[in-house]
Amino acid sequence: MKIGVISDTHGLVRTQACEALEGSEWILHAGDVGDEDVLRELEKIAPVVAVRGNVDTALWARRLPATEVAECGAKSFYILHRLADLDLSPRAAGFDALIYGHSHQPAIEWRDGVLFFNPGSAGPRRFSLPVTVGRIEIANGELRPEIVPIL
Repeated sequence: MKIGVISDTHGLVRTQACEALEGSEWILHAGDVGDEDVLRELEKIAPVVAVRGNVDTALWARRLPATEVAECGAKSFYILHRLADLDLSPRAAGFDALIYGHSHQPAIEWRDGVLFFNPGSAGPRRFSLPVTVGRIEIANGELRPEIVPIL
């Protein structure tokens, strides 16, 4: 199973991001969507689970939760925008992965057996940070995360 992971689009859907997410069975968006059209475009690729980020203040964004749980391929993902807002132990709660954004800095880290994954930002370039998305493959019961530069 392949899961696409994206964050901090800030209203921008890059062709390169869509191409990198092709073949995903699910797409997880970790907030700062920026415009509901972003979700519509991503839904053309695969079903989307999205959370609200700090820039998602428009009326349409009120339907997005601050946190969400996604079950994909017998793995459990906890999604939020800001890692600083985490108010539970992912391991104790039984999650296999924590998906987050906000910093625009891609990160793959394992903490106490839980994947902490930030796909970076797929939106407008910020400072000298890369423009990236993420992919997670579930194979033989294991999570195999990858950061994909798109520019």
